[in-house]
Amino acid sequence: MEISVKEARNKISALLDRTQKGEEILILRRGKKVAKLVPAAASEKRLPDLSDFRTSIAVKGVALSQTVVESRDAERY
Repeated sequence: MEISVKEARNKISALLDRTQKGEEILILRRGKKVAKLVPAAASEKRLPDLSDFRTSIAVKGVALSQTVVESRDAERY
């Protein structure tokens, strides 16, 4: 559905109801598209759960924080 800014201002509550039901609404200013109302659930994109991946990573060698501390201590003296 396409609607002008003036109409959108007057009918915002009805437009939000329609959007909540899944409809996308384009708002036009002087005949040009300036905004799109979309349902909130459709616009949310969840990131994948990486907890299994993180637990599968094995740390090899000395921890970086330990290396940095040792390097700083060596440069001080």
